[in-house]
Amino acid sequence: MDATGIALQPVLVLLASSVLAVVACRSLSLPPIVGYLVTGLALGPHALGLIEDSEETRRLAEFGVVFLMFSIGLEFSLPRLLVMRRVVFGLGLLQVSATVALCVLASVALGGSWQVGLVLGGAAAMSSTAIVSKLLAERMELDSPHGREIIGVLLFQDLAVVPLLILIPALGRPAGETGVAIAFALAKAALALGVLLVVGPKAMRAWFGVVARRRSTELFVLNVLLITLALAFLTGLAGLSLALGAFLAGMLISETEYRYQVEEDIKPFRDVLLGLFFVTVGMMLDTRLVLGHPALVLLLLALLMGAKLGLIALLSRVFGSAPGTALRVGLSLAQVGEFGFVLLTLARGEGIVPDPMLQALLAAMILSMLATPFVMGASNRIVMRLARSEWMTRSLELHRIAVQSIETEQHVIILGYGRNGQRLARMLESENVRYVALDLDPERVREATLAGDIVVFADCARRESLVAAGISRAAAVVITFAGAAAAVRVLANIHALNPTVPVIVRAREERDIEKLTAAGASEVVPEAFESGLMLASHTLVWIGVPFARVMRRMRRVRDQHYGLLRGLFHGISDEPAVGEEALPRLHAVTLSAGAHAVGRALGALGLADLGVQVKAVRRPGAARNLEPAHVGGLEAGDVVILLGVPESLALAETKLLQG
Repeated sequence: MDATGIALQPVLVLLASSVLAVVACRSLSLPPIVGYLVTGLALGPHALGLIEDSEETRRLAEFGVVFLMFSIGLEFSLPRLLVMRRVVFGLGLLQVSATVALCVLASVALGGSWQVGLVLGGAAAMSSTAIVSKLLAERMELDSPHGREIIGVLLFQDLAVVPLLILIPALGRPAGETGVAIAFALAKAALALGVLLVVGPKAMRAWFGVVARRRSTELFVLNVLLITLALAFLTGLAGLSLALGAFLAGMLISETEYRYQVEEDIKPFRDVLLGLFFVTVGMMLDTRLVLGHPALVLLLLALLMGAKLGLIALLSRVFGSAPGTALRVGLSLAQVGEFGFVLLTLARGEGIVPDPMLQALLAAMILSMLATPFVMGASNRIVMRLARSEWMTRSLELHRIAVQSIETEQHVIILGYGRNGQRLARMLESENVRYVALDLDPERVREATLAGDIVVFADCARRESLVAAGISRAAAVVITFAGAAAAVRVLANIHALNPTVPVIVRAREERDIEKLTAAGASEVVPEAFESGLMLASHTLVWIGVPFARVMRRMRRVRDQHYGLLRGLFHGISDEPAVGEEALPRLHAVTLSAGAHAVGRALGALGLADLGVQVKAVRRPGAARNLEPAHVGGLEAGDVVILLGVPESLALAETKLLQG
């Protein structure tokens, strides 16, 4: 094998292993970060030795950190920080400061240096934004009281990385020079930040305008890479970290109208390079050293997660949170996140933290991240067991829902009271149909309640909330949020409580229809389909196609797309105008004991030859409508739901009843 093949072999091994590891993590619903860490652990010099922990590998991985910090800068939003300032600069600041202070005190008390304590405290203070925010979104808890506190703390942790990236390189200097080095580093960072904030926004907006007018995607992406790496290079020349320059680049671009396009363009580079960074973190871990001291690793893990949980829960209580909320915040943030690895990697390069201590801490950090999905999954059970007041809080919540729905029957339960939920509520009110809406945004609930809307603060993913909302008496349930994974979990609870209630679900894409229908949705309304249909209809009207013809065409397309409700049940008001073509409609035929079709299979009746389609069969005692393929022989009392034009429906009804 020539030199090129030998150089390419480790890259192929790394890529193949990373792909397999990420596929496995996706299958197990674990974050991809875990797969990258395990890949580095298995392939690194301390295990199989297929990849060397070389300077070139570390340098490439550093670009992953650069693009991660660029993304954090890109998401930097001053208005958002101001809205959440109490949590971000209150609870978040106290959490990071207290963690760092405790670690510094512990390091000095145990005979170590305050520099080591500062580095370890900074790393321990970080939690995993990637893992926790993803799990909160999947559990529909982003707008819950503990979800807002968690996101606020994570925001401050992301910001706190910036001064730590400035301080850590200065901590590696000799003891007598540390203070001067820190002051000098802070002064350089302040100067760079000041110059960029004064000059940067106007220059950045003007330059991006020049590039965007060329209408070249390739040029746009190249420009983003140039700006990111150029600012990283400049901060590196100034003796600061590359990641700081990338953060400043992202922050400047966030003030322009191009930030969303930039975010999409840079995402593939960021994710791939960041994955490589976590592979190198896994390569750093010496498994022999860790396995030789398992008790130390487990002790560090218990101390790390236990102390962090207790500290965050205590601070959350100080800020006025209920015991259950405070405990959930602590459980969710008890792990160490990706920025902890960034800070430790930087400290390792500066020789600040001794290698044995670094190895044990790395192992504990990796284990804490692996434990996070399981800890958050069990958080409700833990809180209900440990927080006595949680039972009372939950009871009050259910009482508020029950008060709104106790005298209501045949009402509609609206899950999610955003724009779609509110529009639906207005339509229901106009038809004098009662409804109860559940939502997790307290401000929205407060405003809507003051306006007289029937909406309560509750988590629709919990069965007890659905019971209190009168799920057993409801005429229908509408899921207005577009997350397919969350909707599937809610559907499972709905059908466990009332399998006969129809559920209409909103979806973002048509590809979600099959998944949601299999989970029990009676009808799925995909946004992409409806928006495309409306675009087409408006276009046809504007180019001169008669409005009545456009409406008929829209109705046909919808009839072909949707499930049981393809077509409409006929009413007096549905008679076609003179000369207008009759559209397919639904028609229900009840089979009496002596009907011709009783005892026969649907396929043997030849209804399709008459131009009629059997949509479903309603059988007395059955929980749900039967699909035609699952009916078997028809029985007396069955209601056969047909779809066709009036003449064909009349022939089909005669065939079913008389033969």
